[in-house]
Amino acid sequence: MSKVKHLLAEFAGTAVLLCAVIGSGIMAEQLSQGNTAVALLANTLATVFVLYVLIETLGPVSGAHFNPVVTAFMAWRDRWPVALTLACVLAQLAGAACGAWLANAMFELDILQWSTKVRTGPAQWLAEAVATAGLLSVILLALPGRAAGLVACYIGGAYWFTASTSFANPAAVFGRMMSNTFAGIQPADAPGFVLAQCAAGLLVAACYTLLKKDGSAV
Repeated sequence: MSKVKHLLAEFAGTAVLLCAVIGSGIMAEQLSQGNTAVALLANTLATVFVLYVLIETLGPVSGAHFNPVVTAFMAWRDRWPVALTLACVLAQLAGAACGAWLANAMFELDILQWSTKVRTGPAQWLAEAVATAGLLSVILLALPGRAAGLVACYIGGAYWFTASTSFANPAAVFGRMMSNTFAGIQPADAPGFVLAQCAAGLLVAACYTLLKKDGSAV
């Protein structure tokens, strides 16, 4: 039963997170009258608030990853069973898709659609690597009970200091492909983002291993 609760929490949390990211992007674009900066600010604030609430409420159930890179890293560090790790990632991807479809439906858009928003190039990929490495570092360095606020604040800041607006999450990339709106990304550009995120995860894992061998506290 605990594993079922874990998977349900990851599914529901990822669904709500993607619904918030995409839905707030749609609302922001509709209300900002073409002012992209205002739209991004509104999108950022909604994401930060919802992410904080989700981590606080679902963290005790599943760890509140909502992110395959985070799950893969924690599974490697804590030696999770492969089956549980894969099930968790699938739950996150399914949640991301459902969150995107829900956001589309709430704003009377076609539920099933693909984004045509171009997000590609070396600068964007580097930004995703930076965003993901920073996210994992914050999670690892956060003091007990402080992760929710720190992660939410980091993501909010990274929306603005990274060229990609900090997806930092393969599940977010997957969900955003399914909404041709402000927060979307076209499917052709998704692999570059995911590879950059995974590369950042491997880099952090390597640094973590070196620090452990050195005896440093991480």
